[in-house]
Amino acid sequence: MDLELRHLKTVRAIAEAGSLTRAATALGLAQPALSAQLKRIERALGGALFVRGREGVRATALGDLVLDRARVVLPAVCGLQEEAVRFARDGAAGHRLGGTHGPLLGGLVDRLARAEPDAQVTTYTSWSEREVARGVAAGRLDFALVGVCGESSPPEAGRLAWTEVARDPVYVMLATGHPLAARPQLALAELAAADWTDVPGDGCFGDCFAAACVRAGFTPARVYETDTASCVHLVQVGRAVGLCRATFPATPGIVTRPLTGTPLVWRHLLGWHPEGRAAARAATVLAHTREAHAEALARSAGRTGDPGARPGPPPGP
Repeated sequence: MDLELRHLKTVRAIAEAGSLTRAATALGLAQPALSAQLKRIERALGGALFVRGREGVRATALGDLVLDRARVVLPAVCGLQEEAVRFARDGAAGHRLGGTHGPLLGGLVDRLARAEPDAQVTTYTSWSEREVARGVAAGRLDFALVGVCGESSPPEAGRLAWTEVARDPVYVMLATGHPLAARPQLALAELAAADWTDVPGDGCFGDCFAAACVRAGFTPARVYETDTASCVHLVQVGRAVGLCRATFPATPGIVTRPLTGTPLVWRHLLGWHPEGRAAARAATVLAHTREAHAEALARSAGRTGDPGARPGPPPGP
């Protein structure tokens, strides 16, 4: 029998689990099947890899040698696979953009389409900044356009190159008929009795919002978590208030107002893999992204924010 990567993964799983029973469960195998597979691996390698005991298994000297090599080989093969995917896909013409929902991503697509009319531009959107970043790290996407709260680190910070596009103060959005809508600026504490609406997110914005409310002397009584369009609707009908960014387009039935003291800040970030071929286009895409942000600000005509406002990351870049 020739040794294969799956055999090294099996040996690693047994060592990490500490017993054949737990390893079989983790691998989705019956224990007899795993035991038989281990015996075949041991025959191929010329000796026992583990000593069985009442408390589980312990690696032999040969087992330690195999595990040491597996810890080098398996990550290397995984890295090779990711690099090959990036090489195969990054070389293709066009731009594959990933982002959370919002006007900035659309503005970037528009600018790239104008600047490179023959290039294909595709997008992938998700409420999860981490999912988008993983897509770039794995070579499925060229660029990630996401946002983070304040000085928080972006996802996949150790694998992707990130550059700040812009930073916006976080505003509050209200129904036009809200009692505070006529005010030019609001203190967060003035909304202590309000219900809020948000969309899912996997960053720290929800915690940052909660901390800002505590500093203002209250805890939100109710939060409606739903999709972006529903968040906008709940604000329009006066059911809730939300948070938004400076790129929020003028929307019927909604006004946006700055918060006194700027208790929350949102940073727009563009990320790419530093070793991918898309890295050569990063400076150009970054310039387009910054121009798209400036255009979005101009279109907002003083009504800053983002329609997916939330006590969680304001959705979309």
